[in-house]
Amino acid sequence: MSESVERDVMEYDVLIVGGGPAGLACAIRLKETKPELGVCVLEKASAIGAQALSGAVLEPGPLDELLPGWRDAPPGICIPAKRDEFALLTRTGRIRLPVPPQQHNEGNFIVSLGLLTPLLAARAEALGVDVFPGFAGAHALYGDDGAVVGVQIGDVGIEKNGEPGPNYAPGPEVRARITVLAEGCRGSISKQLIKKFALDADCDPQTYGLGFKELWQLPPGRVEPGRIEHSIGWPLDNDTYGGSFLYHLDGDRVYVGFVVGLDYRDPRLQPFEAFQQFKHHPHIRKLLEGGEILAAGARTISAGGWQSMPKLEMPGALLIGDAGGTLNVPKIKGIHQALRSGMLAAAHIAETGGTQGFDARWRASAGGRELYKVRNIKPGFKRGLWFALANAALETLTGGRTPWTLRNQAAHAATARLTEFESPDRGWVDRSLPPRDRLAAVFFANNSHEENQPVHLKVRDTTICATRCATEFGNPCQNFCPANVYEMVADGAGGKRLQINARSVPDHRLDDAGGRLGSDLPIFVIDRRDRSTLATLRRTHRSE
Repeated sequence: MSESVERDVMEYDVLIVGGGPAGLACAIRLKETKPELGVCVLEKASAIGAQALSGAVLEPGPLDELLPGWRDAPPGICIPAKRDEFALLTRTGRIRLPVPPQQHNEGNFIVSLGLLTPLLAARAEALGVDVFPGFAGAHALYGDDGAVVGVQIGDVGIEKNGEPGPNYAPGPEVRARITVLAEGCRGSISKQLIKKFALDADCDPQTYGLGFKELWQLPPGRVEPGRIEHSIGWPLDNDTYGGSFLYHLDGDRVYVGFVVGLDYRDPRLQPFEAFQQFKHHPHIRKLLEGGEILAAGARTISAGGWQSMPKLEMPGALLIGDAGGTLNVPKIKGIHQALRSGMLAAAHIAETGGTQGFDARWRASAGGRELYKVRNIKPGFKRGLWFALANAALETLTGGRTPWTLRNQAAHAATARLTEFESPDRGWVDRSLPPRDRLAAVFFANNSHEENQPVHLKVRDTTICATRCATEFGNPCQNFCPANVYEMVADGAGGKRLQINARSVPDHRLDDAGGRLGSDLPIFVIDRRDRSTLATLRRTHRSE
């Protein structure tokens, strides 16, 4: 779009990009500490919580600090943790193992993140924060000195061909003295800024996991509210990182989930199929058979931990939450860390008026120290399951005080070529539980995608897909994507080309992250950010 387009300009003291727990915690604490500050939160989803992949175990300490009375009016799904189990799965068996200390959940709660974040947003708005869902930042804005000074909201009403349509409206510029990036894993603006300011120059490459989650309604009597089960082993081989979780809720409901590390070697591995196979293990199938899926989703998580955290500060901006890689992988928990980083960022801004020094402050904080103590556990899985378990025991016994730091490598570097790897017999079985395939799974995600909007996913050189990638790796993007977004199709000339399926099924559409899907509520929301909605945003701001 031409740079000559006239854009509205909105100005704040602090702009927060991302309406998840980190961004909202930052907004709340800022307004509590400095009520005079103008604070804005931009959230790309059509509503707060609409793209929060729900169903998580919450360590409540940071939330108690942020919202002292939350237990009196908890989110709609909030079940006290009562019993933990940890097991090794074989093809047909289940071996109980001692529960790792990091996964002891006494005092924790099973919650819906999709229902918790609206509570945080309501508190932020009550304090005077402008919370604008349905508006995604397109790119960062820079001042004359090169510092970040805000973001530009993406234009709306652009047709699939890239030209303005009848509802076209240019996205306004939202400018601020300080911008806080709380976009989550691989946020588009965060990626831009990490590259521009070389924030990852002194850390290991970030590694990622792909998480699947389904909410099931089961026949009466099978669920034990508060029971938390984790497993490792089948259907993955010993050289592939991953595992499962079952969170038992009330009302005969259960969250079923599976995580696969994307640093696997097998180019033929299909993470979605691994999740479905897990559900057909005799122990799990017995629980699920006769039930139905209420909602489902998938998303990536930043799994590199301490070694892979980029520098969290730059001129004019900060990274917090999963945008900065604060997830504690051995605990399989990130909400408490996101809340901590958001509150710490707010304290830093309120006390210093700037961004310098936040990175060191986070690393020295309780959240940073927590990550440092477990820094070697996830990388240990690169040497196989049995080494990883022994290494995790050692790291736990020493409290993470071992004198070494195991290194992370980029996930793509781990994938073997077809000729270099013989895929193992995983003992996968015929499936009967839903969903029948990846497209059917998208149905349960309840997300939407404008029919005529441009495809947001960009591949720099698609000729590689049909040549080198196809020959050497067999186009693993067709295997790892949980929503069938990437597909190699006939090009009409005897060869193949990459096709990006931005809209995979007739009436249920993907979000623009190509797989960051899911909410608890079976509500089909269409995000139509048209001219009238933009006008509402502007009027809201100008009325202050």
